[in-house]
Amino acid sequence: MKGPLFYSKILLFGEYGIIKDSKGLSIPYNFFKGALKKDGNPSGEALKSNGYLKDFVSYLENVVAKEPKLVSFDFKNLRNDVEEGMYFDSSIPQGYGVGSSGALVAAIYDKYALDKITVLENLTREKLLRLKAIFGKMESFFHGKSSGLDPLNSYLSLPILINSQDNIESTSIPSQNKEGKGAVFLLDSGSTGETAPMVQLFMEKMKQEGFRQMLKNQFIKHTDACVEDFINGNIKSLFGNLKQLSHVVLDNFKPMIPVKFHKLWEQGIETNDYYLKLCGSGGGGYILGFTEDIDKARHILKDYKLEVVYNF
Repeated sequence: MKGPLFYSKILLFGEYGIIKDSKGLSIPYNFFKGALKKDGNPSGEALKSNGYLKDFVSYLENVVAKEPKLVSFDFKNLRNDVEEGMYFDSSIPQGYGVGSSGALVAAIYDKYALDKITVLENLTREKLLRLKAIFGKMESFFHGKSSGLDPLNSYLSLPILINSQDNIESTSIPSQNKEGKGAVFLLDSGSTGETAPMVQLFMEKMKQEGFRQMLKNQFIKHTDACVEDFINGNIKSLFGNLKQLSHVVLDNFKPMIPVKFHKLWEQGIETNDYYLKLCGSGGGGYILGFTEDIDKARHILKDYKLEVVYNF
């Protein structure tokens, strides 16, 4: 048995901000993927994943018992498959901000949900919000409170524009220009990040009036502008806003940036050769970068693992 593939995702813009109703833009990232699988000779990893799935099934049974109107599953087949050793075979790194649990949630919903909303039907805003609510509840098993956006992106495999918490839509982004010098890239920080403690830290900071003002007047303002610029292909304006956003993050989200990247972050802002921003909740995992000259950025960042996500 091998189920369909579900891809990782990248939240290009909106990390932390979407908790407080900033815009966000999330895109599928096909470099990493996962699928539900059963085979006769499972590895240690497969056995570990199968153990997780057993706990996840118990959690889902609990969810359905409490909220039967939200979602229902074919638990008989799900339980049987897990008992027979089903696991999630995935190349998506965990704790890297690219949605490893989101792809698993999407795969389980796709195979076992009853009355499921499918990608082929007319996806109204109501349907998207309903999917997001179901996925949020399912993914909460993995890291406390989930927005449901990662699984939604993985399930639909479409770019998703977040206008606010209760206003999301699938969107199109300018097609890639493979010859273009501009690029969005990932930098590997070399360590994993834990979502829950980072979000906790953010919530603590939100108790300070100054931090709340900064979030509203600077962080959200520049994030929203970046989303608009990216979708509309306004590259010049995008890089102006990215510089501001990178600066705001460096000044106000330092604990979320691995220490060894503080200098590199600053260097990008000073030279304008590239701008860095958080990918997901930070603390480790990947860091997102944007540059107008990928060859130059590659040369400067040659000591780091750099992966291009999108060319323009």
